Amino acid sequence: MDVQRVVTDRVAAVLAAGESVFRDRWGRAAMHGMPRNGRTGVPYRGINVLLLLEVMAAQGYTSNVWLTYRQAAGLGAQVRRGERAVLCARFARSGRGGGAGGGNPAGDVEGPKAGRARGVLRSRGVLRCEPFWLFNVAQIDGLPPEVLARCAEEATLPSSFSPVERVLRLLCGCDAVIRHGYERAAYLPVLDEIRLPWPASFASAQAHCAALLRALMHWSGHASRLDRDFGRCTGEAAWVFEELVAELGSIFLMGHCGLTGAGMQGHAASSCLDAWLRMLRSDPSAIFAAARDASAAFAFIVAREMPQLAPLGSSRPFDRG
Repeated sequence: MDVQRVVTDRVAAVLAAGESVFRDRWGRAAMHGMPRNGRTGVPYRGINVLLLLEVMAAQGYTSNVWLTYRQAAGLGAQVRRGERAVLCARFARSGRGGGAGGGNPAGDVEGPKAGRARGVLRSRGVLRCEPFWLFNVAQIDGLPPEVLARCAEEATLPSSFSPVERVLRLLCGCDAVIRHGYERAAYLPVLDEIRLPWPASFASAQAHCAALLRALMHWSGHASRLDRDFGRCTGEAAWVFEELVAELGSIFLMGHCGLTGAGMQGHAASSCLDAWLRMLRSDPSAIFAAARDASAAFAFIVAREMPQLAPLGSSRPFDRG
C-alpha cells in the first residue's frame, strides 16, 4: 500500500468538499481537544491530526483520545467486536542495507519530496511511510480510570471563557504587532506586523477573531520564531504551501478557542483550493509537510496563551485554565 498516496487522497477528498465543509468539520472536532494518545498522553501531530479529526467528525466522537489495539489490551481493555480502526501514518528510516530504523508515530515528519535536507535523508537511508491503526476510546470497553479521566479532561473547554476571550488571550500572549485601518487582512514579514481592516468592517466579532487567528499563523513563521521557509521562497508553490499551513493552523486555533461557524472574511480558501488540490495530486508528501508545520505553529501559539489571573489572596498566582 502506498500510504502517502492513500492518506493524501483522503485529505484531498475532504478539501474538495469546500471550505465551509472542512473548516466546520475539523474545527468542531478540535473543540474537544487536539488528538492525543490515551496511554502516554502525548499529542499526535502533523497528518495524523487531520486524519483523526476527520474520523471524529464523521463518527460523532466526543473524546479526542486514541489507543492502538495493543495499547488497549495492555491496559486490560478490549476493542469492541466489529469496530474499525483509523489508518494513520508514521515514518521509519531504512538503512542502505535494508534495516529499518525507529518509527515516529506522531506523524510529523515530512515526505522525501518536501524535506528541507534531502541530502541528509539520503545519507541516512530511505525514509519510509508506514501505516498504523488507532481506535477512539469510545470504541473500547474496560478502560482504567486514569484513561477515562484524561478523556474527560480533553473533552472539556473552560466554560468561563467565551471564544472571543480565548482569542484575545492568545493575542495578548503572543504580543504581535497588529495595526488596523487597511483594506484587507495581511501579514507583512518584512515589517513583522499584522494589518487588518477596522473591526467594524467585519460581520461580527467572531469574524474579526477568525481573521486575526489566520494572520497569527503567518506571524508564527517569521525568521525570529519558527522560521518557516515556505514564505521566503519565490513562485506560486511557496505561496500555496504557506496558505495551506495557515488554513490548517487557523482551523486548529479556532477549535481550541471554540470559535466555530465564523467565516474567514476577507480571505476565501476557495481561491486557493484548486492550487492545493493540484499540489496534492502532484506530490503526496506535500500535505504531510503542511500539516507538520501547522501543528508546530499551533503548539507555538497556544504555549504563549495569556494565563488567567487568580483572585487576590489566592495561594496560586495564576491559572492557565
